Amino acid sequence: MPLLSVRDLQVDFTTRNGRVTAVNRIGFDVEAGKITAIIGESGSGKSVACYSLLGLLPVPPASIESGSAVFDGRDLLQLSERELRQIRGRDIAMIFQDPMTCLNPYMTVGNQLMEPLLYHRKVTRQQARARALELLAEVGLRDPESTIDQYPHQFSGGMRQRVMIAMALINEPKLLIADEPTTALDVTIQAQILGLIAELQRKRDIGVIFISHDLSVVADIADEIVVMEKGHVVERGDRQAIFEAAEHPYTRKLLAAIPAGSKAPGELPRDDLIQVRNLCTWFSQGRGSEPLRAVDDVSFTVQRGEVLGLVGESGSGKSTIGRSLLRLVPVTRGEVLFDGTDVTSLQGAALKQMRRRMQMIFQDPYASLNPRMSVYDTLAEPLLLHGIESRKTVEQGVLRLMDDVGLARAFVRKYPHEFSGGQRQRIAIGRALATRPEFVVADEPVSALDVTIQAQILELMLELGREYGLTMLFVSHDLAVVRHIADRILVLYKGRVVEQGTGDALFNSPREEYTRQLLQAIPGRGLL
Repeated sequence: MPLLSVRDLQVDFTTRNGRVTAVNRIGFDVEAGKITAIIGESGSGKSVACYSLLGLLPVPPASIESGSAVFDGRDLLQLSERELRQIRGRDIAMIFQDPMTCLNPYMTVGNQLMEPLLYHRKVTRQQARARALELLAEVGLRDPESTIDQYPHQFSGGMRQRVMIAMALINEPKLLIADEPTTALDVTIQAQILGLIAELQRKRDIGVIFISHDLSVVADIADEIVVMEKGHVVERGDRQAIFEAAEHPYTRKLLAAIPAGSKAPGELPRDDLIQVRNLCTWFSQGRGSEPLRAVDDVSFTVQRGEVLGLVGESGSGKSTIGRSLLRLVPVTRGEVLFDGTDVTSLQGAALKQMRRRMQMIFQDPYASLNPRMSVYDTLAEPLLLHGIESRKTVEQGVLRLMDDVGLARAFVRKYPHEFSGGQRQRIAIGRALATRPEFVVADEPVSALDVTIQAQILELMLELGREYGLTMLFVSHDLAVVRHIADRILVLYKGRVVEQGTGDALFNSPREEYTRQLLQAIPGRGLL
C-alpha cells in the first residue's frame, strides 16, 4: 500500500477573468523509501498540487473541487485545519524553494530548528537544542556549535538550504516534499544537496516528492517520475522508462531542452576585440582588514565575433570580471583594452560613448528592469539617449527590437510584472541590443529559467549573435550550458583562471581537479 495515494485531484483558482483550473483531476502515488519526482514547466501545476495536500493554498482564491489524498490511512483533503497542523512539520515536512524568504530573519537558525520540535514533541529546550545540533551535523554544516546561534543572512545559499532540510527532518517525518530545492544553487552545491536528500531518504526510509522543472536534476535520484503539463499528468513511469522510452511529446520536449553537446565550430576573425591584462578588482573589507581579491591578476583575450564562456562557483569572480570590463565596478589595477582603447582610463563623455559599444544582460531581469517603465519606454530610452533614433523614428526602432527578440508587438505598452521570466529576459536582451553594441556581457542570463525557456533564450542569443556580429562574454556556473553556447571556456576559481579550452577539450580531458569537480557535479551528466 502506498504511503500517499492521490486520486482525481482538481484545484481551481478564481481570477478577475473567471475560474482557472490549475490542477485537473490528477493522480499519483508515493511509496515509502522511494523518491517520486513531479516534473513540469512553471505553471504546470506541480507545486499547487502538493501545496493543496497540506492546506497551504490561500482560500480564496484557491479551492479544491474534487479528489482524495490518502496518507497513512487518512484523507488529507477531509481534515480540518487543526488536524492538518498536527501533520504538517511532524508526519509530512516540506523544503521550500527559496530558504531566504522562508527562514525568519529575526530568529537564529537554532531557534527556528527547535520550534517544530517544541511544538510537536513537547520536549525541553535543552533536548531540542541537542537534537538541532545533531541535525546540523547530519546535513553537513561545519561547526554546528557556533552556527546554531547565527542568523540566516550569515549563511550562504547552500548552507541555508541545508538548514531548511534539517528543519524538515527534525521531527523524523514519513513524507518529505522538496519544492525546487536546488534551482538557484551552483552545480557543485546542487550536487551536494541532491546527494544529501537521497542519502537521508535511504537512511531514514522516508517517501519523498521532489518537485522540479529540470529532468536532468532528477535523473540520478528519482525512482518514479510524474510529468505535468498545464495541470494534467501527461506521463508517468519509472526513471528508465521516462529517459529511455518517453512516449508523450511534452516529455520528449523536456528531454530535448537539456543542453547537450558543444557549439559547432565557426570561422572567427583573428583579431582580438578585448584584451585583458593583469586585471585586479579588489574590495575593501574595512579598516585594518585584507581586501577581498574578487579578481586577482587575470589575463585573457576575446576574439571579434567569439562567445567566451566564464564558469565557476559563486564567489569565483566571474560576474566581477564582466562588470569590471564595463566599468560597472572600480578596477584596482590592470588593463582592459577594447578595440585598442584602455577602458579603465576613460572618463565622462568618452566612457559614455564606449558604453554604447559595450552592453550587459543582467542575471535577474525582474530586478534590472524598471517596474515603472513599460517595454516601450525601456527600449526607447537607450535609442534616444545615444541618438540612434529620433522622436519621430523611435517607435519603429522599438518595434524592430521587439521583432528581433521574439516578442509580440502588442506587448509593447505592458510593464515587466505582466510578463513571464523568459519574456522579461527577452526584454533585457532587447535593451542590451538597442545601442547596437559590438560586445555584450551576459551574466547568468538563463540560470533561473525553466529548461525549455532556457533552451529558447540560448538559441535566441546564438541567433542574434550571428545576426548582429556580436562578441560575447557568457557568465555561468553551469558548464553544460556554457559548453552549448561558447567557442572557448575559461574556468575561474577564487578570482583566478585555472584552466581554459574548448568545450570538448574541457569535458573530455580536464587538466585541473577543480574542473573535474565542476564536471562531476553536472546533474544527469550521462544525458549530455
